[in-house]
This record gives sequence, C-alpha cells and structure tokens, in this order.
Amino acid sequence: MNRDLYQTLGVSKTATADEIRKAYRKKAKELHPDLHPDDEAKANAFKETSAAFEILSDEAKRAQYDRGEIDSDGNPTGFASAGAGGFGGGFGGHSQTGGGSFQGDPFEDILAGMFGQQRRKPGPRKGADMRYRVDISFEDAVQGAKRQMTMGDGKALNVSIPPGIETGQTLRLKSQGQPSRSGGPPGDALLEVHVRPSKMWTRDGSDLRMTIPVPLETAVLGGSVDVQTTGGSVTLKVPEGSNTGTVLRLRGKGVQFKDKPGHLYVRIEISLTDPKNPALRDWAQKQ
Repeated sequence: MNRDLYQTLGVSKTATADEIRKAYRKKAKELHPDLHPDDEAKANAFKETSAAFEILSDEAKRAQYDRGEIDSDGNPTGFASAGAGGFGGGFGGHSQTGGGSFQGDPFEDILAGMFGQQRRKPGPRKGADMRYRVDISFEDAVQGAKRQMTMGDGKALNVSIPPGIETGQTLRLKSQGQPSRSGGPPGDALLEVHVRPSKMWTRDGSDLRMTIPVPLETAVLGGSVDVQTTGGSVTLKVPEGSNTGTVLRLRGKGVQFKDKPGHLYVRIEISLTDPKNPALRDWAQKQ
C-alpha cells in the first residue's frame, strides 16, 4: 500500500527537517511498542512512522520520494520525474510538460517483442535487507560509540552508534544483509534502535537533566561536589547560599553532537548528612 509519508508524520510537504524530526519524536513516544505491548494497531503505526521518518529525514531520499522515483517503502517506482508535470509515482499517467522521458521504461520488453528485437536480460539484483531490533544504553545514545552486537540470528555486526540517536530510528549497515541470488551486491542490515532509559539522566533535545543531593553545609557555605556525567565524573562548583531547586549548568556535557554539544543541567536537592546532629538541632532552634 502506497502511503503518504507526510500524512503519516502529520506534517506538510514543505516541512523543514527540524519540523519532521519533532513530529517523529512526538509520534514515536505516543506509539512505541514498549508502552503498548498488546496493541497491534499501535505497533503497526509505529513501524509506518519509523519508515516515513527514515525517508523524509534523508535529504536525498526525500527528494526521490517527492519526484515519485521511490514509493513510501523506499522501493524504486520505475519512473523518474518528468518535470513539473511528471510522474507522481506508480502508474499515475504522464505528461509531456518539460519534455521529460521514461528512465528504465517498464514497457520496454513489450515494445521489443512487438518489433522483433531481442529482449534485454535483467541485471543482477541486490540481496534482501535484514531487519533487527537492538537495545543500546542511554550513555551510548548520548556519547556515540562503536560496538559489536550479536543479532537474533547469531550474526555479529560492528555498529557505529552516532551521538543523539533516539528510540525508533534505524541504523543502516551497508552490505550486511542477505547475499544476492543473481550476482548482485548483498542487501543491508537495518537496525531499529531502542534506547534503554536511565535512572540518573533524562534527555531534553540536545540537553540532559539530573538531580543530585548536596549536603546542607555545602549549599550554605559553597563548595564542590562530584557529578556523574555520561562521559565520566566531573567536579561541580556549588555557589554559596544555594537552595533546593537551584539549577546549575555543565556546558558541553549533554548530547555529544559534533557541531554543537548540548549541556547538562543539574538540579540541587539539599540533603542532611546527619539529621540528628546536635549542633544542627541547636542551630535550627535558634532560627
């Protein structure tokens, strides 16, 4: 079935890359199978949403889809664009506007037979793609990583995880799918990613957020505390007179995008190291 990928994501055909990404993130959170384990309809909708995002988030594939050169599943339609009045995909008729022409005409074999020409032999076909679902850690999704993963069929693959990847996105490993039966190139391995949630951090776009306990003395007098980031432990300076709810920023300690890393926002929560400390009780009674 040939779906409208823009309608699947709920965006217009003029949507920007950022609008497409935001729409996908929203739908992926609403439809993810982990949140609806027994809902087949939502599982299918999630797959369609992921497939739509895979094409529309890729500038080259989106252009091919808009020209009608590939369908909603990413498969070639057999037609190339014929100018402003060209093919919209499938067998939707054609126009001579712009002087366009068929590329890879599907009627070539029929015409060849009518005029006694030799039928052209089909070329080697690419092998089938293999689809997998892989779980990755929150830290790897934030930092990026290179991992060797063992798939469900026992195949071990070397995977490069880009920083910032999110649940529902797909990694394509070239030539790691099924071998071709006709001498063509092998298919690809398509890895649908699921990011395991973290008990320590939450993600907000390119930024991360967390809460840490700070001793009362440090909050009142100022000082420093160790903070665990996705890349290791760092020292955070706590200003004098800080209170529960104070948010401090660690620059560049969020999602490690190469062009512009995000930040880590640390919310302070005052804790009492010894609630029964007599000196603390005396101080509180004098207030």
